[in-house]
Amino acid sequence: MRIGLLGTGPWARMAHAPALSEHHAWDFAGVWGRRPDAAKELADQYGVPAYDDVDALLADVDAVAVALPPSIQAELAVRAARAGRHLLLDKPLAPTVEQGRAVVDTVREAGVASVVFFTTRFQPETEAWITEQAAAEGWFTARAEWLGSVFTSDSPFAASPWRQEKGALWDVGPHALSVLLPVLGDVRRVAAAVRGPGDTVVLVLEHVGGVSSTLTLSLTAPTAAAGATVELRGAAGVTSFPDSSGNAVSALVRAADALSEAVRTGRPHSCDAVFGLRVTEILAEAEAMVDSDEPA
Repeated sequence: MRIGLLGTGPWARMAHAPALSEHHAWDFAGVWGRRPDAAKELADQYGVPAYDDVDALLADVDAVAVALPPSIQAELAVRAARAGRHLLLDKPLAPTVEQGRAVVDTVREAGVASVVFFTTRFQPETEAWITEQAAAEGWFTARAEWLGSVFTSDSPFAASPWRQEKGALWDVGPHALSVLLPVLGDVRRVAAAVRGPGDTVVLVLEHVGGVSSTLTLSLTAPTAAAGATVELRGAAGVTSFPDSSGNAVSALVRAADALSEAVRTGRPHSCDAVFGLRVTEILAEAEAMVDSDEPA
């Protein structure tokens, strides 16, 4: 099966293009970008065609991988699904619930497969840990900290307009939720959401079984303080998120595996567009609560 890449930014260059080029089941078939010169440069690096017209690329492939800002991803995901193309999407699925729902509705109507790339969910050690904890009972509470230094370092993502606008809630919040939801269950309500230093946001979530969780999310943490941790406490004691030996490329290869399997079997993956929409709904609820608490 043939897969095309939509996007030419740092994430496309660092993760998507290398992963697609080395994947055994997908034939990396071409690149489209909003800047034709960048698309040609990236395509030439991997010996694949560059496309000036996104519809021309869609006509030549069975699926697309998207490495674009959320609002553009949502628009092009709908377009690709309507063309019958399977979707390997990035998080967050969309910046609004309305746009996310449009993706889900189109995917369902077109009967195409979808996988949203929550990096942690596709790393072997953390995937196994999540599966093990989801099977356990008696969780009492959880704490998740996802602290990045994107805006306090020389990160290639520091100039990203959508990250500057939406901040940590929408950039690393999806990662934290992708771990907590399969273990603790869906979120019944966002009980609290407040801002901290920089773009930091602190959330308190109430899950359907009555378990609570707290999330601290930031892209403006000091470099020395950056890192991610999840701690669960319950009847069986305390357990923490394991370190992963993989990187973004190997995780994305596994996400492409998952899309291939969903296409082959017709069974939705647990990180499909429907799950991506649920994450978007929770983020939107938290964002509305934070915004309502800010002075006029």
